[in-house]
Amino acid sequence: MSTVTSIAALLLFPSGLFLLLSGLAYEWADRKLLAQFQNRVGPRWFQPLADVVKLLAKEEVAPDGVNGRLFVALPIIALAGALTAALYVPLFGLAPAFSFPGDLIVTLYLLSMLTLCMGIAGANTLDRFSLVGATRALTQLFSYEAPFLLALLGPALVAESWQISEIAAYANGRYLLLTQPIGFLVAIIGLMGKLELPPFDAPEAETEIVAGALTEYSGRGLALFRLGKGVEMVVGLTLVAAFYLGGVANPFAFLLKTLVLLLVMVVMQALMTRLRIDQTVGMWWRYGALLVLAQWLITILFHAISQVHLMG
Repeated sequence: MSTVTSIAALLLFPSGLFLLLSGLAYEWADRKLLAQFQNRVGPRWFQPLADVVKLLAKEEVAPDGVNGRLFVALPIIALAGALTAALYVPLFGLAPAFSFPGDLIVTLYLLSMLTLCMGIAGANTLDRFSLVGATRALTQLFSYEAPFLLALLGPALVAESWQISEIAAYANGRYLLLTQPIGFLVAIIGLMGKLELPPFDAPEAETEIVAGALTEYSGRGLALFRLGKGVEMVVGLTLVAAFYLGGVANPFAFLLKTLVLLLVMVVMQALMTRLRIDQTVGMWWRYGALLVLAQWLITILFHAISQVHLMG
């Protein structure tokens, strides 16, 4: 019976199908809130699901000059990476499906697979818009990855663990947002950069390069990439909420805190215009990582001082 329960948990709830639907729901909330801030109506509640179903039903056209196997495999790998990362995260306020020492590092790199696959997908085609989008996507990946990683390692530093479940347990009831505000801000901006949300949407700027790296994708491949981005949004919001907002001990706390974070991200999207790729790369790589490292130093000093006082 335990085997059946484990399979159901992986395929239906809390992972698998429910996670895919949650990603679509958070995508709808993001689009709807942004539309309201821009004095638009926005999509109806079922629009993201309808879009995915429509794409899955359409024919997938592979353009000339691409590696066919790579063209088909990359969307599958991208979605698989995001779903695998979800196994180690306390989704919906529940305990992670799997947990081991160091799973935080593995999870962060699994979350990078989506952008990496999108970059390779764009580079696999001969289309100029796809090539430009791939170059921007990979450039932005290397720029945001280090600050985002350092921002989530801040709570791990004070919790003295690299295991997500242990860090979340330490942060439960402790709002590390108050003691590590720079790390929190960097984590939010880094997540927006990973998801390529405005103002960090240069890799898929529709007014410049159509759909960026995914210009040549249609049908099933485009649907899988969209599902992967939705799953990555849910996982990323869960990590930030669990580490910085006092944990996600139950489904209500998970829903409340992740939606608050989503609202903050939407406000930033509405207030800021698109940055050029050189602006996002130069500014964020230089200052984002340095600010987090400075906060690390302050945290280590305060921890050392408190240890000295306790020993004295």
